[in-house]
Amino acid sequence: MWKRYGKRYSNMALITCRDASFAYEGNTVVEGLNFTVESGDYLCIIGENGSGKSTIIKGLLRLKTPQTGSIVAGDGLKPSEIGYLPQQTVVQKDFPASAYEVVLSGRLGARGILPFYSRADKAIAEENIRRLDIVDLRNKCYRELSGGQQQRVLLARALCATKKLLLLDEPVAGLDPLVTQELYRLIEDINRQMGITIIMVSHDVRTAVKYASHILHLKNTQAFFGRTEDYVSSGVGISFLNCGCADGRHAE
Repeated sequence: MWKRYGKRYSNMALITCRDASFAYEGNTVVEGLNFTVESGDYLCIIGENGSGKSTIIKGLLRLKTPQTGSIVAGDGLKPSEIGYLPQQTVVQKDFPASAYEVVLSGRLGARGILPFYSRADKAIAEENIRRLDIVDLRNKCYRELSGGQQQRVLLARALCATKKLLLLDEPVAGLDPLVTQELYRLIEDINRQMGITIIMVSHDVRTAVKYASHILHLKNTQAFFGRTEDYVSSGVGISFLNCGCADGRHAE
């Protein structure tokens, strides 16, 4: 169940997950979830393959309903105000549109029933194109861009949808190390300079603990939730970082 409260609860957490569990085809995928995300947090969701990381993202997007428990949105957050950068499929990578058109499509949720993009929508798209340093890609066909360029375009698109919360599902998957670090730095700037809350699924645990303020570690249940500095000194954190799992070989 996703609930949204009014302004009198504006001081509550941006996201609160209470005793939530999720099932897939009748089988429980992840259970025992209790965590909160405050405005300005940078939360990384980590865990081995099949532990339920992407399932939680679907729950936050209201694409899956908790089997038990609830996910509660606070601070006036609406589902339509969440920016989302999903894992790309082969078909999506071959999308025949300009980079500008892809970025502007991030305003679809805010447009409502209006048939055309407004001047304000276009201004927001242009602002995020400049922010992500993709002005030179503006008129190029999306499918002709490199993987790193496509991710910048999709990140700009996600920013067009929100001023509060970005959900990122494996945003650096398949990128080379240099492009990966550039994208991580962009995400850090979005969090620190713009104050946008980040919730990111990542297989790159060593880099996650470098940038994230909080870690949610899953093992089909909640193994750890808390601040990053507490995670790296915890039993589960030490075990995971030293077992070879942290390099993505068992990533979801």
